[in-house]
Amino acid sequence: AHGLSAAPEFIILKSRSSSDTNWWIYYGDNTDYITLNNTSATDDNAGLWNDTSPTATVFSIGSIMTSGNYGTSHIAYCFHSVDGYSKVGHFRGNNNANGTFVYTGFRPAWVLIRNYAQAYNWMILDSTREPFNDGAVNAFIRPNLQYQEATAGIVDFLSNGFKLRNTSSDTNAASSFVYLAFAEQPFKFANAR
Repeated sequence: AHGLSAAPEFIILKSRSSSDTNWWIYYGDNTDYITLNNTSATDDNAGLWNDTSPTATVFSIGSIMTSGNYGTSHIAYCFHSVDGYSKVGHFRGNNNANGTFVYTGFRPAWVLIRNYAQAYNWMILDSTREPFNDGAVNAFIRPNLQYQEATAGIVDFLSNGFKLRNTSSDTNAASSFVYLAFAEQPFKFANAR
């Protein structure tokens, strides 16, 4: 049971008892997975999500999670889109400095992005470290690497979504991406900034 009011669109699953196991990610495809702790492209394995889509009450795990190092206690972080609060989605990059616009329905405060079709890094961007009203967010961290914060012209946070501003393979290659975003003003009808 996941305890949400709708079926999860994004799940992060990790064994709590074994340090050498992956952070498994469900991103809307019940036959595939990606991992938070490395750059591997999406892969297919029925033993992970049991080739079963989550429902409004439960999500399924397969034989990988019930045997060996994984056959122990786990923690799962489950997310679904909530109008004005959070958005889980997919977009196609265009490999252009005038990049793809992604509609979220709110001004993002925090965005996690991953090119799941190819082997590239995760990116976390937020408005807290660069709180200016110009929209540009340059500072980012990569949760799959042990590096400090870096900067580059990555994305603009706009009133209703975000727009990619580079040709980085991590954020805007001509490829498929998944994202998880949370609103700066977590209300369905937010005031102007």
